[in-house]
Amino acid sequence: MISQDQVLDALKKVRFPGLSRDIVSFGFVRDVRVDGSRVSFTIHIQTENPSVGQQVSREAEAAVRALEGVTDVRIHLEVGPRGGQQQQGGHLPAGAQPPQQILSGVKFKIAVASGKGGVGKSTVSTNLALSLRRLGYTVGLLDADIYGPSQQMMLGIEGKPQVDERDEKIVPMENHGIKTMSLGLITDPDTPVIWRGPMVMKALDQFLTDVKWGELDFMIIDLPPGTGDAQLTLTQKVPLTGAVVVTTPQDVALIDARKGLAMFRKVNVPVLGIVENMSYYICRHCGEREEIFGHGGGRKTAEMLGVPFLGEVPLDARVVVGGDSGEPIVILDPEAPAAKAFEEIARYVLRQIESGSVGHTHEMAHTHTH
Repeated sequence: MISQDQVLDALKKVRFPGLSRDIVSFGFVRDVRVDGSRVSFTIHIQTENPSVGQQVSREAEAAVRALEGVTDVRIHLEVGPRGGQQQQGGHLPAGAQPPQQILSGVKFKIAVASGKGGVGKSTVSTNLALSLRRLGYTVGLLDADIYGPSQQMMLGIEGKPQVDERDEKIVPMENHGIKTMSLGLITDPDTPVIWRGPMVMKALDQFLTDVKWGELDFMIIDLPPGTGDAQLTLTQKVPLTGAVVVTTPQDVALIDARKGLAMFRKVNVPVLGIVENMSYYICRHCGEREEIFGHGGGRKTAEMLGVPFLGEVPLDARVVVGGDSGEPIVILDPEAPAAKAFEEIARYVLRQIESGSVGHTHEMAHTHTH
């Protein structure tokens, strides 16, 4: 007799396209049933790329058919848009209301990602958010870096978020005009976060659905480094406008950046472009430009992969000082070369969105520039 465990073990060999995790550990496999030599199960995936579901279904069928004794495999495939209901199989009951789209009050949702840690992804997230705010837009910042939350420190936010008793929703904290939610605001800063994948997804679900984000022009989402649970959860659940990939000029960082780009393409999230952080250093004494980590790697990678190169951010000790003190460089010294670089990156992102080059044609609503 074939057991459910055997079926699940076979399906654990099927990877989600572009990621290293399998479809079972991500919770995409449901209702496994074995009737003699016949096996049936459901695959539930939220993505706006229908070919992903078809590819996963084909590989899942092949994996189960390879089991000895299996004569028939039936798969119920449920594929739907991120943040919405499935399009195949799984209609809502009569009279039921469709679920509200996640972050429905936010016009543009931009993920900031990196293939590896240590490239300044959180610094780019913070300063990009602040640059958009300085350009007159309302902005939220979701710190989805579950294992290394840092936005509460970078934005100089202290205390714990409150819960609105009327609807039991968490009220995001705010500083420098940016609404923020981070795991660092609700956990002990001296205690490491050691969570399994399902716990990570549950925390992210809360940040997406149980926080009163309100009406915003932009949401910047600071992802953890790499390509894993949090990234897939976000790309599956949130209809992202696009992603910004952060790298440094070194070859090893560029290799990892390409992995990040490949992941977003697999899940049909437009890549807005590459930011090269720590691009060069300008000596404060002589003004000479030194390219400590090499030069041009980010631009070459962008050209090779056919995505925009958003800009170079120079090394500046004040970027670190400002991030540690709660006054990022865009606030600390708006005229600094690094701050100017972030402003240009923000303007580049705006031009892409306004031109509809990432699949959006709505007009952008300005708030009053402060």
